[in-house]
Amino acid sequence: MTTVPAPSALRAARRRDRRVYTRSHPLLFALLAATRRHAVTRLGGAVLVHGAEPCRQALTRIPLDRTAAGTTGGAARELSAGGTLFDQEGTGHRTTRRAVADDLGAAGVERLRPVWRDVLDRRLAPLGTGRDVDLVPLARELAGATVRALLGATGDPQAIAAAAAAAAAMAVRDHLPGPRPPGTARAAAEATARLEALLAPATGPATEPALRAMLAVAAVNTTVAALPRAAAWCADGDLWAQAADDRLRPDLVAELLRVTAPSPLLPRVAAADAELEGCPVKAGDRLILIARHAARAHDRLPDARNPQPPGLAQLVFGAGTHACPGARLARAQLDDALAALAPHRPTVLRARVDRGAALPGWRTLTVRAAGGPRPRENR
Repeated sequence: MTTVPAPSALRAARRRDRRVYTRSHPLLFALLAATRRHAVTRLGGAVLVHGAEPCRQALTRIPLDRTAAGTTGGAARELSAGGTLFDQEGTGHRTTRRAVADDLGAAGVERLRPVWRDVLDRRLAPLGTGRDVDLVPLARELAGATVRALLGATGDPQAIAAAAAAAAAMAVRDHLPGPRPPGTARAAAEATARLEALLAPATGPATEPALRAMLAVAAVNTTVAALPRAAAWCADGDLWAQAADDRLRPDLVAELLRVTAPSPLLPRVAAADAELEGCPVKAGDRLILIARHAARAHDRLPDARNPQPPGLAQLVFGAGTHACPGARLARAQLDDALAALAPHRPTVLRARVDRGAALPGWRTLTVRAAGGPRPRENR
């Protein structure tokens, strides 16, 4: 019989997880926390959206300018010649999305599964001999190897992951408040060029290099952010028994992705006047959709026996026609990672926040199988 985690353990897990926000972007996190009691609130030319239903409406009912500066599509267009999945509309978007869906659908995910399972088997083997494992490099290799196989690329998985992280770290500065440091756009373009070179196919010229690069950026950075954080939740929150249960693990995966919200902010720009929860929205307004709050990551602990509604949990992947096409892949990878970790019931020895990453996450998260020495304090 699977044990029920103590609420105190889950609260301790949440306290550790909050550090990826408070130690990487403390002022931004404080601002978002201070305004979350309002489902929608305006701050100058920006509209902060915390509520689940307003967030869904903003993604599905308000016309959005998908090429505006500071949005995901705008970053994609700045770093390339445009025409990627992230900034398209209409027929172009549907055609590209169908092509991506074929590779990231059920059959595509199953074709890729042996790739990341090989990384898990090899990287986690030291746990069985009492040695430590840092889950961040594991997540990087897992993500890089998956992208390499998905795109038929020739680059080294670790190099792909490093280049994707560098490109994202540069591009994400458009999404944050404040002036851009000099040279940011040039550095981001150079990082993307390095990534595109690593993603060159084994045979023939690369088609749609911008799309390939943006897929790599999305896949690598969300995986590196989510997987170690989810493992820390399991270790601190006494969730390994649930992770070992084949019946509960799918719901646990959904709940952990909800509370980690790998992409906590979804920056958008309104293309037309509208209204959200009584708050007027004008064309050109910046919409900051706080997916973490919309999915109730901040106040509803993960519960695989009584999970949050799928529509709520899905908000961490967006909503509508522009929802993340890699959601199935993310769930499958985390499911396999938790299944591989669960027999060892690892505890966290060391955890250090990555202050330079595009998404909130750990720079290192070192674990050891249960029965090891007392965990050290975090830095």
